Amino acid sequence: MDAIHLEDLAFYAFHGLYDEEARLGQRFHVDLTCWLDLGPASRSDDYGHTVDYGAITSAIERVVTTSRFRLIERLAGAIAEATFAVDGRIERVRVRVHKPGAPLPIAAGRVSVEIERDRA
Repeated sequence: MDAIHLEDLAFYAFHGLYDEEARLGQRFHVDLTCWLDLGPASRSDDYGHTVDYGAITSAIERVVTTSRFRLIERLAGAIAEATFAVDGRIERVRVRVHKPGAPLPIAAGRVSVEIERDRA
């Protein structure tokens, strides 16, 4: 299966369990892989045979910046759902949400969640 990758998309949003996260917000980074058949596009050089990367990016931005989730696991799920809604040719997605400012009880570290979903 062929894939399109969107990596290190950065957004400022207000997700998290704690009141401070809802009030102050923080940066989130999203990596997305979409699996679909890119054979027609690779043979034709026709824009209509591929997925609009800008439309996918805009859908992710809407989810990340206009919703509020307590868990980045739910945020990742909502991104997957929005991505499937962009184009019916997308068969599978992998979403990784990075939360660089996650409240950890140590001086340094990173948190991310990754999910994979197939079109139902």
